[in-house]
Amino acid sequence: MNETLPLQPHDRFNQELEANTHPPEWKNPSPAPTYNLVVIGGGTAGLVCAAGAAGLGGKVALIEERLMGGDCLNFGCVPSKALIRSSRENADIRSAKEFGIDLSQAPSQNFTAVMDRMRRLRARISPHDSAERFKQLGVDVFLGSGRFTSPDTVQVESSTLTFRKAVIATGARPAALPIEGLAETGYQTNETIFSLTEFPRRFAVIGGGPLGCELAQAFSRLGSSVTILDKAPHLLPREDQEAAELLQKIFAGENIDLKQTVRVSRIEKHNGDKVIRYRKNDTDAEVIVDEILLAAGRAPNIDGLDLEKAEVEYDPRRGVIVDDHLQTTNSSIYAAGDCCSRYKFTHIAEAQARIALQNALFLGRKKMSSLTIPWCTYTDPEIAHTGMYEKDSQGRDIEMDTFKIDLSEIDRAVVDGEEDGFVKIHTVRNSDKILGATIVARHAGEMISELTLAITGNIGLKTIAATIHPYPTQSEIIKHAADAYNRSRLTPGIKKLFSLWLQWRR
Repeated sequence: MNETLPLQPHDRFNQELEANTHPPEWKNPSPAPTYNLVVIGGGTAGLVCAAGAAGLGGKVALIEERLMGGDCLNFGCVPSKALIRSSRENADIRSAKEFGIDLSQAPSQNFTAVMDRMRRLRARISPHDSAERFKQLGVDVFLGSGRFTSPDTVQVESSTLTFRKAVIATGARPAALPIEGLAETGYQTNETIFSLTEFPRRFAVIGGGPLGCELAQAFSRLGSSVTILDKAPHLLPREDQEAAELLQKIFAGENIDLKQTVRVSRIEKHNGDKVIRYRKNDTDAEVIVDEILLAAGRAPNIDGLDLEKAEVEYDPRRGVIVDDHLQTTNSSIYAAGDCCSRYKFTHIAEAQARIALQNALFLGRKKMSSLTIPWCTYTDPEIAHTGMYEKDSQGRDIEMDTFKIDLSEIDRAVVDGEEDGFVKIHTVRNSDKILGATIVARHAGEMISELTLAITGNIGLKTIAATIHPYPTQSEIIKHAADAYNRSRLTPGIKKLFSLWLQWRR
């Protein structure tokens, strides 16, 4: 196995994953004289660019230093959702008595089996992103470290690739924090947490963002005693505040220990334990755990690319600098995905790849700013959002109306025992034009696309109100919000006119 690749344990599932995403015996091809497109990075954005260009008949090279599939397949979406699903099943079984199912014996998780399942499913999905598949698509796949040597050449291993256009899609990595003793004590990130083989009975998460919240709840539901330490006053500080407060209440009910507005000052080992020392309100305290997950943001992967030689401007924190068309300061080079975007989501990387590809190869003028961007935090309940928040209207001369419906008003949510949540839809004042929406529900991520489509297609709440939704479903909540908009149009004057009309019709 290539020891630089963090695939542990080296069982049959990870061997299968490695065989697909970084085959040990892979032979890089001989470079073509010139490529229509060279893509650096084999994650979501890079794979979409490479496959799209090759499918159109272009001569394409794809460079990947580590694992094909990038963060999403190997250390992000796929393994985390597998772990979350197992933890949710455990939570559902524990609450079975509420649904009239009496279990004579309390369930117990088998952490080895949980992690085996995650690795098995990850390996099963990996052929879609494999080096061999992209070779069959007509892409020249180069495994190794790529760096620019001029404005139109890239070197990978001993080969020099000349390009007409290039896309930088190198992704991002876990951001480090300058905490005394952290490195010496040892910690997990999203790139290592899925290699755990021993269950952590006491688990600390530093950071209260989406990743931290998702994995904190997952490990708690699997049986860990979980503590979240965060510098912010509440979880998910960028999210709708009411949604974040509801999730915080649910976490407290699940016995997740929330330590907020704290500063971690030092971490040290003591008799095999990891001791986290932190400060809150001028008071020092500590928490003792078995494992620490650092979930404090992402940093762009731009080191070692020699972007200066390509005449590409960058910022160490923001990543590659691009315009609204995803073009860099070198007109022949574009960027897509986490290395250049503040929206670090797989589906956004895919959308940006499509923009970069069209603009690079077909003189297109597609704009990033034209996208309606949804996202979801996969806690239970999930928090999904699209478009604008209420706070986004401040200082932008935009007046909003907001229509909110609680899940407790929806019959299906009541019988499902899933009443914690709501939908909140923002419209232009006195209009049905949708500006943004937040959904909090167990399957909010599956529900938000109706509203994203509405914004993208300029479909207003009147049309949604006129659309039949199956009963009983939780997605009816969106129609209820649209009905609330229609009711808001019935001013006292209009109601009086209707009343007079009906009296006349008797």
